[in-house]
Amino acid sequence: MRIATFNILHGRTVGDGVDPDRLRACVAELDPDILALQEVDLDQDRSGRADLTAVAAEAMGAVAHRFVAAVAGTPGATWMAATGEEQPGTAAYGIALLSRYPASSWQVLRLPRIPVRLPMYLPGPNRVMVVDEEPRAAVIAQLDTPVGPLSVANTHLSFVPGWNRRQLRRLVRDLRGLPGPRLLLGDLNLTPGAVARWSRMRALASAPTFPAHAPQQQLDHILTDHPGLRGRNCSAPPAPISDHRPLVIEVVTPGAG
Repeated sequence: MRIATFNILHGRTVGDGVDPDRLRACVAELDPDILALQEVDLDQDRSGRADLTAVAAEAMGAVAHRFVAAVAGTPGATWMAATGEEQPGTAAYGIALLSRYPASSWQVLRLPRIPVRLPMYLPGPNRVMVVDEEPRAAVIAQLDTPVGPLSVANTHLSFVPGWNRRQLRRLVRDLRGLPGPRLLLGDLNLTPGAVARWSRMRALASAPTFPAHAPQQQLDHILTDHPGLRGRNCSAPPAPISDHRPLVIEVVTPGAG
């Protein structure tokens, strides 16, 4: 069973632009059975009003997929926290979880949000501005897989130190209330040491993923709390999009292969 997590930077090539065909080719090359995506656009002008979740689902042959908006509107422009009640055609930005295996249920978790504005460097205008930090969410699916039922979560945590740890603790607490084995995927904006300390989960994959051109940090993670799952053939291959590299692992049970 091949699992991947990828912060796709809304399908953009750094310094170039967005072409959904690049995303399609990238997902087809990764060939995942379960795929967690972060920084996903829906109906955004900057990505040609494409449904990037649908593009990725078609490329991998997903039978189940779910996009969860964290933001309604456009990050860096006019936006508001998404509620899940947005009208069709509303521009949105968030996360997506896709699977070649059927899903018996889906859950959405809205994570704690920083209640105050904070300074942030914006590379577009090349200056520091005081902004509202984006809302954060998680999507959790119950999947019927070759290794048995799995509870799989995908998230993109805050980049603000301390706040991402609080969000991680909240997500892990909720995830533990679901049937195991459990997997947690996503861009956690935390180092492996911090992730291990604050999640109490075990890493299945270890490789630097950021920045894409010469990765030095691992911000993207694939975790489990189940002792019977094992990872092999871990990689973080170069990709034609994003400022992150995808993180990919094959997950097996003892005695497989």
